[in-house]
Amino acid sequence: MLARYGYSDGSGDYFITLDTDRCNGCGDCVTACPAEVFEVLDEDPNDPLRDEPVAAVTEATKKQLRYACTPCKPAADRPALPCVVACKAGAISHSW
Repeated sequence: MLARYGYSDGSGDYFITLDTDRCNGCGDCVTACPAEVFEVLDEDPNDPLRDEPVAAVTEATKKQLRYACTPCKPAADRPALPCVVACKAGAISHSW
């Protein structure tokens, strides 16, 4: 299941998508993210039948992803976001 966190406004789309079928709840994204955007939950709030741990975007940052993730946006000297690189399962993607 794809869980999308974020928002759209006049300046663009700011979404993090987590593929909960691929996420194993390891928490590597939590430690890799300098903005503390992620947390690991004991169960998936989007899938009541799943009872394994899963990563999610914290409530506090859902509406602030544009600002929280800006320091890590890809640049010439940094080709990918730290959370995407840290996710060995390939469960994280960003809209930018």
